[in-house]
Amino acid sequence: MCRRQKIRGYSLLELLMTLGLLTIILTLGVPSFGNISANQRLMTQTNALFHDVHRARKESVVRRRVVSLCPTFNGEACEPGSDWSAGWMMFVNLDRDWPAVRDPGELVLRRYQTGRSARIMANRRSFSLRSTELRATNGTVIFCDPAGRGTARALVISYTGRPRVAYKTRRGKPFKCAD
Repeated sequence: MCRRQKIRGYSLLELLMTLGLLTIILTLGVPSFGNISANQRLMTQTNALFHDVHRARKESVVRRRVVSLCPTFNGEACEPGSDWSAGWMMFVNLDRDWPAVRDPGELVLRRYQTGRSARIMANRRSFSLRSTELRATNGTVIFCDPAGRGTARALVISYTGRPRVAYKTRRGKPFKCAD
């Protein structure tokens, strides 16, 4: 007795339908993944500066000295200007100069390199946190995705030195990134 074996496989029509459905799913999913990835990079940079502001505030109280944060490219000197995209450093500002400039002999407490995954602009050249006698420097640091995929956000630092993250201005409009 001859038994016929049934050949199992996919027909051309089934294969084309599967490939078409896969193409539609990938077309919809890949841009969303890009947005998620961009927002994650922005959140990482925002959280890093958020925690460094808290740490600078704590260090100023413990050391009873002014502790400053400023943008830097090399981790040794403060850069003039408001572009924080390359990174920042935290140091003990012994001479309390404004805007803060790291002088020889001033201890660097932390350096942070961003890797240029976000565009970071501030309305201050530096932020100085003081232990108790005077107010801290207030200001806003805006984090943007260079490709425009992520949602812009801002780190708002109050006179008391407390940071908070905001996604909209006081007028309820989203933050705009300078080109």
